[in-house]
Amino acid sequence: MLRLRPFKMRDAAYLVNWLKDERSFKMWSADKFDYPLSVEQLKNYKEKYEEDEFGWIFVALDDKGIPVGHFLMRMADYEKNSVHLGFIIVDPNIRGKGYGVEMVSLGVKYAFEILKVKRVTLGVFDVNPVAEACYKKVGFITETYHKDIFTYGDEKWGIFSMAICR
Repeated sequence: MLRLRPFKMRDAAYLVNWLKDERSFKMWSADKFDYPLSVEQLKNYKEKYEEDEFGWIFVALDDKGIPVGHFLMRMADYEKNSVHLGFIIVDPNIRGKGYGVEMVSLGVKYAFEILKVKRVTLGVFDVNPVAEACYKKVGFITETYHKDIFTYGDEKWGIFSMAICR
């Protein structure tokens, strides 16, 4: 069983340790952070979203209260009744056990039941089929695909824009 709570700076060390290799880091950050991730970058990120009335940073805790996942909820649009999820990550040491599905499901539940939006969106690179499958298990469907939108080394990555509606 997972619980969600707001991100705290003491969670930064977990996040930094979950992103060890540059390719995985780029899949997570899409160049919004510099590699390697640092506590200082996360401090700036937290401060930015403390001032953003349309965005919130969450941490998923396991049954012992230990952070095992993280995501950002941003671009809340109350006229369009939508919000976007991003920077989704689960501790790599416990992947494959359903934590990602549970965490994203809790995020969607928060969006629908607390924020009262009718639509939740996210994007996932085509080189990350495990994450794409996770989102599909939650109920997200692909709405559009943008080919070769991101470059990593000599690779070109596309992105699936996905959504779930209430």
